[in-house]
Amino acid sequence: MTASAEPGAQPLRVWRDRDGKLLRLRLSRPKANIVDAAMIRALDGALVEAASDAHLRAVLLDAEGPHFSFGASVEEHLAPRCGEMLQTLHCLILRMLEYPVPILVAIQGQCLGGGLELATAGHLLFATPDCRLGQPEIQLAVFPPAASCLLPERIGIAMAEDLIYSGRSITGEESLRIGLVNAVASDSVAAALAYYDEHLAKRSASTLRLATRAVRSEMVERVRTKLMRLEKLYLTELMNTHDATEGLNSFLQKRDSVWEDR
Repeated sequence: MTASAEPGAQPLRVWRDRDGKLLRLRLSRPKANIVDAAMIRALDGALVEAASDAHLRAVLLDAEGPHFSFGASVEEHLAPRCGEMLQTLHCLILRMLEYPVPILVAIQGQCLGGGLELATAGHLLFATPDCRLGQPEIQLAVFPPAASCLLPERIGIAMAEDLIYSGRSITGEESLRIGLVNAVASDSVAAALAYYDEHLAKRSASTLRLATRAVRSEMVERVRTKLMRLEKLYLTELMNTHDATEGLNSFLQKRDSVWEDR
């Protein structure tokens, strides 16, 4: 999580590549590229607009600047905006999970919190060796609902528990070893484009759609059901604790947190 972006900055660049068959989405609020309400709306709108294109074969999501994303906006996690923020983020996560064509994600620098949730909702992840991926929410006395669903699906319960309970970050190399990312390269965008050119560009777009649905169908339903439960847990129980509010406020006030374990 991080503070809000500068107002007025365009959150997302959208264009078509590879004869229009590859949708390019680039987070464009460096260096933080925070996943705030404006970013969520822009991403969701771009995905919705392109989804019905029968010739679309893939999406490539990457980020401008040295970092993929520092995470979500802390201000938007506080009442009274928290409920709306979670609902819109989770709708975007589910849209990405069940998107009709593969979403490739190219990661560099920091990819944390809501940024990593966004990335892991994609299909194939490409990372630089020295990037840092993590879910640091526990450090603010909150937990990540979407990551609590997505990480066990991607890397298994043991590694998911490690990352969520500790809040630690891991490198791209370690992420590859545990199966969080699909490939590591010094230029993650180039690696993702090379994958598209070699493996997706010449495939039937209609069959890619069916294959994407076939692979993910049961996983999407599991995540959808669990995410509804965790969103309720977050809003009705977590956000009524002293420590969750203290963690978020102390971050914004740039002071040490004082936990009361309640």
